[in-house]
Amino acid sequence: MDFESKIISREISQLLWEREKTVSTAESCTGGRIAEAIIAVPGASKYFKGGIICYVNEVKERLLGVSHELLEEKTAVCEEVAIAMVKGACLTLQTDYAIAATGIAGPGGGSKDIPVGTIWLACGNAERIVTLKVEEDHGRDINLAIATNKAMQLFLDYLKAEENEQTEA
Repeated sequence: MDFESKIISREISQLLWEREKTVSTAESCTGGRIAEAIIAVPGASKYFKGGIICYVNEVKERLLGVSHELLEEKTAVCEEVAIAMVKGACLTLQTDYAIAATGIAGPGGGSKDIPVGTIWLACGNAERIVTLKVEEDHGRDINLAIATNKAMQLFLDYLKAEENEQTEA
């Protein structure tokens, strides 16, 4: 893990620790890399409950409650599935927040409509979820590293925005 990821992980750790909140992950293409980034900080067991690696649609449906119809209509690589994965992870793992990733890391598997390097990231809680679409292909390893870093940054920004909303209220 690179230095930037460790800094982001430490900041997330501090915010979750202070708030006494929990997080989980629902990962398809990243295969556990986001969870790995979270647990890189000692003491992560206080706020990280676990993750679901849902590489196939059957697992997305069965463990996360992603709609079969949604997967058939839009494929697994879409914003709606990433959102459903966050909601499903929060419910299944009983966490305050979840981070999700679904996409095509490559080198194969892409199409004209969904090219290799397309990865949808989402994070949040049952009420408020933010998303980010990654659309660059730099090869499998780099695609996965970028998606992991962007997912962690998205979640850190989410937590900071939530903190700002609470102080303004």
